[in-house]
Amino acid sequence: MSRLRRTAPAPPVRVVHLGLGSFFRAHQAWYTHHSPDAAEWGIAAFAGRSAALAEALAGQDGLYTLVTRAADGDRFEVVGSVSAAHAATDHEAWLGYLASPDLAVVTLTVTEAGYRPGPGSAVERLVAGLVARRDADAGPLTLLPCDNLAHNGAVLARAVTGFAERADPRMLPWLTSSVSFATTMVDRITPRTTDDDVRVVAAATGVDDAVPVVTEPFSEWVVSGAFPAGRPSWQAAGVLLTDDLAPFEQRKLWLLNGAHSLLAYAAPLRGAVTVADAVADPVVRRWLGAWWDEASVHLPQPAVELTAYRAALLDRFANPRMQHRLAQIAADGSQKLPVRILPALRAERAAGRLPEGATLALAAWVCHLRGAGGPVDDVRAEQYLPLARGPLTEATRRVLAALDPEAGADPELVTAVAAVAKELGPS
Repeated sequence: MSRLRRTAPAPPVRVVHLGLGSFFRAHQAWYTHHSPDAAEWGIAAFAGRSAALAEALAGQDGLYTLVTRAADGDRFEVVGSVSAAHAATDHEAWLGYLASPDLAVVTLTVTEAGYRPGPGSAVERLVAGLVARRDADAGPLTLLPCDNLAHNGAVLARAVTGFAERADPRMLPWLTSSVSFATTMVDRITPRTTDDDVRVVAAATGVDDAVPVVTEPFSEWVVSGAFPAGRPSWQAAGVLLTDDLAPFEQRKLWLLNGAHSLLAYAAPLRGAVTVADAVADPVVRRWLGAWWDEASVHLPQPAVELTAYRAALLDRFANPRMQHRLAQIAADGSQKLPVRILPALRAERAAGRLPEGATLALAAWVCHLRGAGGPVDDVRAEQYLPLARGPLTEATRRVLAALDPEAGADPELVTAVAAVAKELGPS
C-alpha cells in the first residue's frame, strides 16, 4: 500500500484558507485544482479546530483523494492545490502568509457561527493577519467567505471592520483602500468522511489516504466582487462570476439549505438517519413539498426554473450512496434557521398566511432542543437549552423570541408551532 506523496514541488502559496475541512477540500480546493493556472495558485490551509486533520494532511504533502459518489459508482481523483496544512495554533505561519506580498486571496469556511467577532474567533485571527499585512506594506488582497450566509461578504466586512475599529481605529483607512470583501454562493453536499470511506479508497486506489473526502457529483460556485491582487482562473473550472449574486444566494439558502434544516430536525423524529432516508419517507416528502411551495412564492426566478431546481434537489437528496447524516446538518440551528427559514416565514406572515413548512421546521427544532431526535450541537446551546424546558407553549415562545423577537411576539405563530411540536415529539 503506497502513501500519497508529491513528485513535483507544490504550487506557490497565493491563497490562504481558514477552516480546513471536507467542504473546503471538495469545493474551493477542487475548483482551484481544476483551474488552468493551478500550478501558480497553491493554498495554505489552516484548521479551524482539528490539529489532527492538519497533521495528517501535512503528512501527505497536502494531497488527498476526492471521491465523487454518484448513484452508479465512485470516481477517484487526487487533489493537489493544498500546498501546506497548518493547525489553528500555528499563529506564526498565519501571520507570515498574511504579511507576504505573494498572497492575493483569503477564503473562509468557518460555518455561520464563525462570523461572530470575539477573542479567539476567526474574525480576530483575520484582523491580526491584516495588521501584519498593513505593517509589512504587502499590498491589497481579497477576503472571500464561503459559508451559507446571505450577503456573506457584507457580513464579514462588518465583523472585520468593527473588530478592527475597536482594536486599532488607525486600521480603517487601510482596510478601505486595500481589502476587498467578495461575496459567494457555494453548493456541494459533502458528508463527513467515515472509516469505511478510508477503506474504500484504499481498496480502489491502492493508496493509504488518511483523510479522503467524499462528495456528490453536483457542484456550484457563484462569485461576486473585486480581486485587486488577482485570483485563480476559477471561471475556467466552472465558477460563475456575476455582478448580482442575490437571486442565486436566496434560491439556494431557502430551497436547499432550508430543506436541509427541516429534514435535519423533523425526519429523525420518524426514524431517519440520512437525507436519503428522509426523502424516502412519503410523509417527510410532503413536508418538504410544503416548505418548497411557500418559499418558492417569494423567489424571483420563473416557476419553470424553480420546478427544475426542486426536481434536481430531490435527485441529489435521494442518492442512497451519499450517506449525508442528518445529525451533521443539525448543528448550529440557532445560526442557520434565521437565514434559511425565517425570511420566507416573515414573507408568508406579511401575506396573512401561516405557512405549514416553516412552522414545521421551527416546531421540529423546538423538539430537538427538548431532547428529541438526537443530541444538540449548537454554538448557543447554553442559551437555548434552558429556554426550551418546561411547559411546551411557553418554551416555544421563549425559543422563538430568542431566535427572532418578531416571531416570539406573534401569538398565532407561537400557538401553531407549539401545536405541531406536540404532534411531532414528546411534550
